[in-house]
Amino acid sequence: MTFWQPDPTFYPSPAMAMQAPPEKLAYVAMLNPGTNGPPDGIGVVDVEPGSATYGKLVGRVDMPEPANELHHFGWNACSACLCPYAPHPHVERRYLIVPGISSSRIYVIDTKSRARRPEIVKVIPPETVIKRTGYSSPHTVHCGPDGIYLSALVS
Repeated sequence: MTFWQPDPTFYPSPAMAMQAPPEKLAYVAMLNPGTNGPPDGIGVVDVEPGSATYGKLVGRVDMPEPANELHHFGWNACSACLCPYAPHPHVERRYLIVPGISSSRIYVIDTKSRARRPEIVKVIPPETVIKRTGYSSPHTVHCGPDGIYLSALVS
């Protein structure tokens, strides 16, 4: 018999999360404010003290289109998935949901297969974002117990 186990990075309280092992990698936005040069990207920084590459950029994924202005990205799932009224213990913190405030694109980046070399697995184009929501300029991503929430500016 198989039992669902919650993602080991989910914690039922902030106090328990503060006692958890520290992250080993950090995902950071790398912005190019213009249209010349490389596109925006997500950098992977080694944040494990004592590591030979501590504090260094150890990976990256570049966006396929320029002028995104990546903004307030977040995970597809978090501890909210353990919510008592809508539990989803089978989901995992795997995908970064990365909005481009200037481009109105939303990128979905898989960090599980290769944490140091994440890859874009889906791009939601601006036309789809605007048609389905009536909004443009996606701004901030939050995960909740029953879905992903994304605030945006008006179109």
